[in-house]
Amino acid sequence: MNRYTIKNNKFQFSVYQEGAELHSFKSLKSKKEYIWKADPEVWGSHAPNLFPIIGCLKEDSFLYKGKEYACPKHGFIRKNNAISLINETDNSLTFGLKYSEETLAVYPFKFEFQIKYTLIDNKLEVAHTIINHGDEQMLFSLGGHPGFTCPLNEGEEYTDYYLEFEKPETAETWRVLESGLIGKDTSPVFDEPTKINLHPQLFKDDALVFKNLNSSKVSLKSKKSDQVLSVEFKDFPYLGIWAKTNAPYVCIEPWLGIADSFNADRNLENKEAIMKLEANKDFVAVYSIIIKE
Repeated sequence: MNRYTIKNNKFQFSVYQEGAELHSFKSLKSKKEYIWKADPEVWGSHAPNLFPIIGCLKEDSFLYKGKEYACPKHGFIRKNNAISLINETDNSLTFGLKYSEETLAVYPFKFEFQIKYTLIDNKLEVAHTIINHGDEQMLFSLGGHPGFTCPLNEGEEYTDYYLEFEKPETAETWRVLESGLIGKDTSPVFDEPTKINLHPQLFKDDALVFKNLNSSKVSLKSKKSDQVLSVEFKDFPYLGIWAKTNAPYVCIEPWLGIADSFNADRNLENKEAIMKLEANKDFVAVYSIIIKE
């Protein structure tokens, strides 16, 4: 598997060509690895890229102009071997995938997906560019799924960590059904207006799913150290937070889109939060991972 690495005097990051997946963001000073190690016995991914679908589809497919398309969960970028490196600079890597006969069979749009990772001091910027090469409006969802090591330091427990939101929140998490679809019920999850404490059973019912947050920044913090990992996601109005139960990581997932609801009619044009891009136009959305040591 081809791997590309960029570093400055503080940090380095590495990306696999397969899926253009970030697999390392490491401090050169402390030697700490912030990205989940993708243990296949727990969860075998580091930070998948989600396009053109986020989460599950009802009946594992969608309808468009009267035709059914079976698109996989989270789309077809993750684990995709057809993605290629298209540009490399002293501080950035850009990968891309363009539509093909294979993609048109599961997603009927002439897209181009590009993702650019740029290291700026202690910040890793992840910029997505979606291009519509077709002659009709394109429908899509887009998101990130980065997993972060937790706990980070020896002598710490998972329960020593919490998520701190930049603004007070009243949003509740939407229930994820066993099918992976979004249910009709919500439940409170904030322990304080800006805080969610991590504990092994937090994700026993699947991800925490937020639609109406005030914040566009979430920080992973420890009660025992000064280290802070933050994810800024101003271009992404939805957020997922997830981990396997009793697993030593947490995913902070910026989304432009969401899984189908239990009562979805399966028509892509009616899908909640679906993005629309006119012919021959492009769209850019950025999130960033910032480390404070």
